Amino acid sequence: MRAVVQRVGRASVTVDGVNVGMIDRGLLALVCVAEGDGPDDVVAMAGKLARLRIFPDEQGRMNRSVIDIGGKILVVSQFTLCADVRKGNRPSFARAADRSQAESMLEAMVGHLEAEGLAVATGTFGGRMLVSLDNEGPVTVIVDVENGRVV
Repeated sequence: MRAVVQRVGRASVTVDGVNVGMIDRGLLALVCVAEGDGPDDVVAMAGKLARLRIFPDEQGRMNRSVIDIGGKILVVSQFTLCADVRKGNRPSFARAADRSQAESMLEAMVGHLEAEGLAVATGTFGGRMLVSLDNEGPVTVIVDVENGRVV
């Protein structure tokens, strides 16, 4: 499981001209479920996203999590994060989980984030989405989880 996480002042996702998810200050998480990912990966990713300390404290040091600041998370599925570009010029997406597995695992991850007390917005799974954001910092972090552990 892989996530590209951005610290944002605001973020939104639109499908067919309709705003389907929007947050103010918090995290935008573009998430890919890979073939072979399981429930332990979902728990590990949700825990890392909830506790990732990338927000500034009073001294301006990255010491606060999205929970600490009372922020929100916008979760957007993005299977292209599993792209393999080693061979040729056209990416292969063979490592991405099949649609039904990926969708159920992302829903489970959202449930875990909500259980942490976070407000979570989402995109539309499989939809052609337009994502808009104000990246604060900018701060962008990649989180990889395998076998229930952050790697």
